[in-house]
Amino acid sequence: MKLDWKEDGKRLLGVLAGGFLMALNLKSFVSAGGLLPGGANGLTVLLQRIALTFFNVSIPFSVVNICINLIPIYIGFRYVGKKFTAFSLIMILVTGFITDSLHFDPITYDPLLISIFGGIVNAIAITLCLRVDATSGGTDFIAIFLSEKKGVDTWNIIFYFNATILSVAGYLFGWDKALYSIIFQFVSTQTLSVLYRNYQKLTFFIITDYPEEIAKGIHEVCHHGASILKAEGAYAHKEKSMVYSVISSMDARKVKLKIKEIDPKAFINTIHSKDIMGRFYMKPKD
Repeated sequence: MKLDWKEDGKRLLGVLAGGFLMALNLKSFVSAGGLLPGGANGLTVLLQRIALTFFNVSIPFSVVNICINLIPIYIGFRYVGKKFTAFSLIMILVTGFITDSLHFDPITYDPLLISIFGGIVNAIAITLCLRVDATSGGTDFIAIFLSEKKGVDTWNIIFYFNATILSVAGYLFGWDKALYSIIFQFVSTQTLSVLYRNYQKLTFFIITDYPEEIAKGIHEVCHHGASILKAEGAYAHKEKSMVYSVISSMDARKVKLKIKEIDPKAFINTIHSKDIMGRFYMKPKD
């Protein structure tokens, strides 16, 4: 695990900022509204409330959260990426330490405002980690392992996991809290999809006179392949070539600039790809 002091320093700052913001959200919005975030943090908060309500035992957030993350962290180190997992572990530890040691006064007690703005803050904290190639832990490690290494669609697994947490919380502490938690998680998911688009994919259709050069350029920019198809213009009936490629949304701007550099007259059409099967290059976790 080699260190790059400049890049890893930026990653560390991003992880620390994400951990602080996550803890702030847990101590203010989540705590004030009695909400449950998704994943390992949600399970941690649920176990804390069960212990306090039914057994009158106060368990530190960090202790429960680390115990829950032990197996996911092992999976991360073993199968995903050592440096990626190390920075994610820092995120987990920072979030737990700040949550246990610092006090934040609730900004508001309105449950709807808490659900909406708490979800936004939660998404920003997660985005800070994702942008520096780390995660907030828990189900993220398992999702990456199953999707990238085993080719398993993890959406339903995570959905059922969160649904189980919300169902237990609704039964024990009131369904209003569970319903507001659904709003919280929905807002968080939608905000995250806007702020972080690396897992979203775009299909490029490029009409050009330089298909070989553009296909090579796409590969140089983002390591994705392309297919070259023969086409004919319906008006002038001139033979053209169409380059077809699926890339990550995060690479779209760089790819467009590369295409325009090669062929300023190229016609580019992009559409969102909701579901793809087969080999698709994803930058490996370090």
